[in-house]
Amino acid sequence: MAIKHLRTAFASQYQPGQPARLNSGEALQEPGGDYEALHKQMKRLFNSKPGKKYGRFSEDLGECPFSSWLKDYLEDKQSFGAMTDRLFNQWQELLTGCQEEFDGHLMIVHEALADADVVYLLIVETDSAMRFDGNQVLDATDVLSLSRLNLAVRIELDDWLSDNGSENYLTLVHGRGTGEAGDLFIRLAGFTNNVDVEKETMTFLDAVEAFAKNSEPEKAGEVRSRAYEFCKEQHSLGEPVEIEALSGYLDENEPQRFKEFASQNAELPETGVLHPDHRKVKKLVRIAGSGGGMSVSFSSDLVNQAVYYDRDKDALTITRLPKALREQLQRYLETREE
Repeated sequence: MAIKHLRTAFASQYQPGQPARLNSGEALQEPGGDYEALHKQMKRLFNSKPGKKYGRFSEDLGECPFSSWLKDYLEDKQSFGAMTDRLFNQWQELLTGCQEEFDGHLMIVHEALADADVVYLLIVETDSAMRFDGNQVLDATDVLSLSRLNLAVRIELDDWLSDNGSENYLTLVHGRGTGEAGDLFIRLAGFTNNVDVEKETMTFLDAVEAFAKNSEPEKAGEVRSRAYEFCKEQHSLGEPVEIEALSGYLDENEPQRFKEFASQNAELPETGVLHPDHRKVKKLVRIAGSGGGMSVSFSSDLVNQAVYYDRDKDALTITRLPKALREQLQRYLETREE
């Protein structure tokens, strides 16, 4: 990982109706060291976030001019410092009209990867901490949060600017509870949603399930497990699922088999890329449910082997109980009998 440019600004709005405050740092070129470590941690949080959204830049440059400023910077029509000056000024203007209190560090990072360049725009939050000062007096201070990331966007520059790039080159983290500031951040980034994650999740699940049922019975479980493993790995990398890559992963001997099957039996996007929610994809390998004071979860491979469902009686029979569960039940019954 190598950071080409990085810059931060602390913005605060504590009195709605009054001008927001903003204090920006210097534009840094290849800062290295601690900045690399901070960005690496923010990337971990970004990649691990569930429920990300995928889209592209808004075409309304009057409302969302960031994409035009960024493009000018990438084409050397303006410096990174000049581009971020404009960005920070717009952020201050947006927060001035905000009716809710807010504070946070806006950080923009231009990162060079081995195969592509990306830009991150994110809000680094703070945590309150206690310390003893030099006179051993207890003092409160704010430190950067290394465990929370609720507002961030990643821009795949090659997918955006290339003639053969993806239609969805923006990945957005928009956490719950971010309120009006969250909506303003989306406007600052110029993000517009272009992917129905719910629909693509169902497309993914239906295609894999149909392929598994079409496979030899003894291999159906392996198909589901490998599909889930692939999806989970892509999620950890912060990447979508490419059908061709998944096809090769499911069957190394016939790497095109799943792709051809899915093309004929599912409504795949022309790009051949899906953005499934990895939490819901877990249904491929686990069956779970809760309600009425009960919570049940088990591997789908155990159906008709250690778990039996009687549809007529709507009853579930479980054999080969886990040792810990069996011991808890025995202790509970012994206590009741005393």
